[in-house]
Amino acid sequence: YVRMEEALREELGCGDVRSLGAGGSGCISSADVYLCDGRKVFVKKNSKPEARIMFDGESAGLSAIHETQTIKVPKPLKVFDHNGCCYLAMEHYDMRSLHQQAENFGAKLAKLHLSNKVKIVKSLKSSGFVGKREEGVRSFGFEVYTCCGIIAMPNDWSSNWLEFYARNRLKAQLDLVEKNYQDREALELWPQVERNLHKLIPVGLEITPALLHGDLWSGNTAEVDGEPCVYDPACLYGHHEFDLSIARMFGGLPRKVFAAYHGVIPQDKGFEDRQKLYQLFHYLNHWNHFGGGYRGQSIAIMKQLAKL
Repeated sequence: YVRMEEALREELGCGDVRSLGAGGSGCISSADVYLCDGRKVFVKKNSKPEARIMFDGESAGLSAIHETQTIKVPKPLKVFDHNGCCYLAMEHYDMRSLHQQAENFGAKLAKLHLSNKVKIVKSLKSSGFVGKREEGVRSFGFEVYTCCGIIAMPNDWSSNWLEFYARNRLKAQLDLVEKNYQDREALELWPQVERNLHKLIPVGLEITPALLHGDLWSGNTAEVDGEPCVYDPACLYGHHEFDLSIARMFGGLPRKVFAAYHGVIPQDKGFEDRQKLYQLFHYLNHWNHFGGGYRGQSIAIMKQLAKL
């Protein structure tokens, strides 16, 4: 049996490692804080078989957001296995709940969502130069599976957002609903919902792949040293509106966030109806994680979308 301090010395290449105690725990993973060569490191731990996929996805997402230099995010250090558990080590931040930085958060979130578009536009402008590499991501998806909670979401690349969202988000969750609950009403409603998707996401709606946090409820936002911060992402390149859907659920982010955000990225026609469509994924995901308490909201949205 190797002590955690020894494991961190080896994995992070540290000399002096001391435990500072528990760093809190969510409904999925627990965490501890360590002092490694004088800097605090936050280490998440999970013993479930799916933990490696979950932490690899989270680490890739943290790195992707960090690289945009748009909004503060803990830098991932290493994913590793130790004593039958999987761990994700990252920078430690002293976080406070998002309040004073709400407007700044909205503006920086918009910058994050526009960062890929900025790369694409720059790339197109310089495309005449010999040996110039194409910049920016042109498809919807992500390089690895990412998890909203413990459920791994497929992120196979697609050139069509409607197809990506229908297959890799809604259908993936509904397949789990069928497996876990054999819910006939949900299964009967799905073809009717699927038929109406093009009304909500019409061909004429211009959607440039945006780097999304993917699980942007208030519990994954904070303030650090007077700056807005996000963490615990489930990243993908998708429609920017998808990130706003869960941001309005479960108590929601402060109103100032949305005002500042839409000051940079105005709402497109059909925004409110699409928010219901995008919230449906999160209600289905909660149904699959926490049980039938979320069935009513899932079915209610599916009925609304089936009648469009």
